[in-house]
Amino acid sequence: MTLRVDHTVTSGTFSLDGETFDVDNNVWVIGDSSECVVIDAPHDVDAILEAVDGRRVVAILLTHAHDDHVRVAPDLAHATGAPLALHQADHVVWNLTHTGVLPHQALEDGQVITVAGEEIHVLHTPGHSPGALCFYVPSLGAVFTGDTLFQGGPGATGRSFSDRPTIEASIREKLLTLPGETVVHTGHGDDTTIAAEVF
Repeated sequence: MTLRVDHTVTSGTFSLDGETFDVDNNVWVIGDSSECVVIDAPHDVDAILEAVDGRRVVAILLTHAHDDHVRVAPDLAHATGAPLALHQADHVVWNLTHTGVLPHQALEDGQVITVAGEEIHVLHTPGHSPGALCFYVPSLGAVFTGDTLFQGGPGATGRSFSDRPTIEASIREKLLTLPGETVVHTGHGDDTTIAAEVF
């Protein structure tokens, strides 16, 4: 069965380095009519479960561990029975929001996750955070970039655990090598394409 992408937006806050901001976050659900994965778990379990629509959740894939992407992750894992999956380099960021509980699975660069018979390729793209990940789905012609790449360029740096030269290298080496027509589904805001973001 063909994969489909479901999308919802949740609203809440992002806090780091003693500052708090209001944010809207994209949540992406990839799957068929029977199973799916969820990308990120920001602010609202019920809104995410509505997008899941009763399907079996294979995994909750976390693009990175900033609080506006993982705040309800343990609750979503409890509600769905799905494992939380995060790159180990982001545990230092995860611990700022969740202490005493760690993600169930460590994701690595080059790993392939299967949902509904299709492949999701894990790309380690540090810079916005040490363990930032993107998820490339060849059959969809799409990549899910979290806060690594947006319409208009790289994600934010300048805060704790981030680095501008690192994120630019990640984008050049891991994302700009994808086909130019690849749709970029971001962690906040509108879609773009790889070709539109070449720098």
